[in-house]
Amino acid sequence: MPGTNLTREEARRRAELLTVDSYEIELDLSGAQEGGTYRSETLVRFDTAEAGAETFIDLVAPTVREVVLNGTALDAAEVFADSRIALPGLLAGRNELKVVADCAYTNSGEGLHRFVDPVDEQAYLYTQFEVPDARRVFASFEQPDLKATFRFTVKAPEGWTVISNSPTPERPAWGHPRTESGGIWRFEPTPRISTYITALIVGPYHSVHSTYEKDGRSIPLGIYCRPSLAEYLDADAIFEVTRQGFAWFEEKFAYEYPFTKYDQLFVPEFNAGAMENAGAVTIRDQYVFRSKTTDAAYEGRAETILHELAHMWFGDLVTMEWWNDLWLNESFATYTSVACQAAAPDSKWPHAWTTFANSMKTWAYRQDQLPSTHPIMAEINDLDDVLVNFDGITYAKGASVLKQLVAYVGEEEFFSGVQAYFKAHAYGNTRLSDLLGALEKTSGRDLKTWSKAWLETAGINILRPEIETDGDGVVTSFAVKQEAPALPAGAKGEPTLRPHRIAIGLYELQDGKLVRTDRIELDVDGELTAVPQLVGKRRPAVVLLNDDDLSYAKVRLDEESLRVVTEHLGTFAESLPRALCWASAWDMTRDGELATRDYLSLVLSGIAEESDIGVVQSLQRQTKLALDLYAAPEWRATGLATWTEAALTHLRSAEPGSDHQLSWARTFAATARTPEQLDLLQSLLDGSETIEGLTVDADLRWSLLKRLAATGRADEKAIAAELERDRTSAGELSAAEARAARPTAEAKAETWATVIESGNLPNAVQEAVIGGFVQPDQRELLAPYSAKYFEVVKDIWETRSHEIAQQIAVGLYPVLHVSQETLDATDAWLASAEPNASLRRLVMESRSGVERALRAQAADASA
Repeated sequence: MPGTNLTREEARRRAELLTVDSYEIELDLSGAQEGGTYRSETLVRFDTAEAGAETFIDLVAPTVREVVLNGTALDAAEVFADSRIALPGLLAGRNELKVVADCAYTNSGEGLHRFVDPVDEQAYLYTQFEVPDARRVFASFEQPDLKATFRFTVKAPEGWTVISNSPTPERPAWGHPRTESGGIWRFEPTPRISTYITALIVGPYHSVHSTYEKDGRSIPLGIYCRPSLAEYLDADAIFEVTRQGFAWFEEKFAYEYPFTKYDQLFVPEFNAGAMENAGAVTIRDQYVFRSKTTDAAYEGRAETILHELAHMWFGDLVTMEWWNDLWLNESFATYTSVACQAAAPDSKWPHAWTTFANSMKTWAYRQDQLPSTHPIMAEINDLDDVLVNFDGITYAKGASVLKQLVAYVGEEEFFSGVQAYFKAHAYGNTRLSDLLGALEKTSGRDLKTWSKAWLETAGINILRPEIETDGDGVVTSFAVKQEAPALPAGAKGEPTLRPHRIAIGLYELQDGKLVRTDRIELDVDGELTAVPQLVGKRRPAVVLLNDDDLSYAKVRLDEESLRVVTEHLGTFAESLPRALCWASAWDMTRDGELATRDYLSLVLSGIAEESDIGVVQSLQRQTKLALDLYAAPEWRATGLATWTEAALTHLRSAEPGSDHQLSWARTFAATARTPEQLDLLQSLLDGSETIEGLTVDADLRWSLLKRLAATGRADEKAIAAELERDRTSAGELSAAEARAARPTAEAKAETWATVIESGNLPNAVQEAVIGGFVQPDQRELLAPYSAKYFEVVKDIWETRSHEIAQQIAVGLYPVLHVSQETLDATDAWLASAEPNASLRRLVMESRSGVERALRAQAADASA
């Protein structure tokens, strides 16, 4: 029998053979409170192009009890193996298949995830099916181009609610006899959709309801969370963002919302940010903020909400044929969600493109410089390929290139093409060529060359200004030089120069602010592009290539602009050019072109004037990362001491109650190191000292305690006491992280055994434990686990679920041990272990991080 890994060729052959009509799925979840397994019964009707042919249907289940094809019972023991049920040569033109199985609840965030809330001790369930996990819940032809209708019938415990893609019935039908506990929830069939966007959310969830009203239509809106989070659920704010998205997307797409209702369900232990299940979006419930947080967190939640809403059209209404267009699915949702935030009337985040430049693009630039870099339109040969492809290229580089495409063809022309695309392919499947063809018609641009350069090649370009002036400072020559650096060792492909649509911003110092005085927009192509418009003009204080962040490229400043920016970076009148300069400085630090100590000086000179809280928080994270990994080891302690003192100074001087005060409190809590600083953390925790305006609520208390635990100032008794104070799922995760962070050999050994040897931790708990285990201040304690990692990682990969194994493969790689020995050990393991392509990729990416850190440390040492 074939294995569990569906290949693209298998999917293509199956799609040629089958047309799937409908699924009727019955699940008995009445025992969900106890866990274990549940009965799953699937009735699927499908047509076959070739009578007598053979195929298979997908299922992951401990037990298959019954398989009946066209009235003939098949021997389940013979036809079921791995994740497939073979369908022998009994296929007719029209077919009916019944499969009855015992399927398993999971705690890995895959399939039907089951979580018990410690507050009310009730179970809460939800499904997560992308990429191939509908097969964990019901038998299905698990590929995106075999769409069908889905009718769910679910038996659930009394008092529970069941939510699915179709509207929830007003009340369940009771089982027979009436004394039977629980209710039967019967849903109407869905429209034709793919298996991976079907959904069930089951449990005693709390809900709030509203509507979206437009032109006489009324779309029911629902928001759900666990009752233990209900007091923190700011439903009005979530509904407000949702309605803004509905209005903006319906106008831009010229296509009404394609489903009957729209529920957003905040669920526990979710692996991703959210999932675009048609009409029933699941979102990680960390987005229900139980403690004070910054506006950047609310902006991030809004982008997630809009991203999933955009998927209702791009992804759900019109779906990729195969996973090689996953990038387009995710990039389109990312681009349009940020565009909506930036342009929608009454949006609270008109600066959304600043956040995009500062976070999304930084992620993309990092990913694009790894040995695993790949073209945006990646070659996805099988499910293993796609499972590791939810990366910075698929989301962030793709969205950046779509932004470039919009600038290239024109915004009006872009959305006109998108409108034609939706009308032509509603409820169907498409390829990239379908969208590009629509855009060619509306824009008149030939996109074949553009597509080849941008979508079918890997790597990143660097843009530099080449400026010559006369003795009076008048520009005599101006050109944009484009470079295509060599791809990282091990990456496939060749360096490529690309066409860019960019703006050049010219800035002058006026009343202590850097203000844009002119802007030129042009196409850049080839190695050198002359800009004659600037010849004869006086050279400005700062020349900023790719102003407004239209293109995807690393940008360098000329010597004079760099000097001015270094002295005045925080004084840009607008947030986006500041973010672009900050991003350029960070990229130079990662590349070893700017010493870590100089990056620290730059941050400390400008961060006080940075008003954008999202940028401030990024700078705080990046500075800590640079000090931990890129600083010369002999100087690191000095740099960390300087940074920690600065954090405390900013904490004490920040406006009371402000977002900046809170972000500096978190930064100080993460890096406090001297006895006096740790005493302050303890005093803030026990209340013997306060800082005006700073609320030490549940989440901040854990931040303080986790640092005290990691430095040996808080023991198990202190952790247990805090958990008793906060007996919630969030408290349990923080306690698990704090215990793993303790600086003793015993604590590390216990943590390692729990993750590696026991192997039964839920996904969220394992993630927290790994985060606590890896402490930058504990390199010596962690040293013995470098060799142990290579001893176990392959077996972990082969025996655990994908999500659980990936957490371990990435999270426990010895990234803190920046040395040639780590590189050599990795190379020896890669040569001897012969890991599969997915595991090899993850380990190679981690190895690349160590290699980059070595170069940056050398650059810092020589500064």
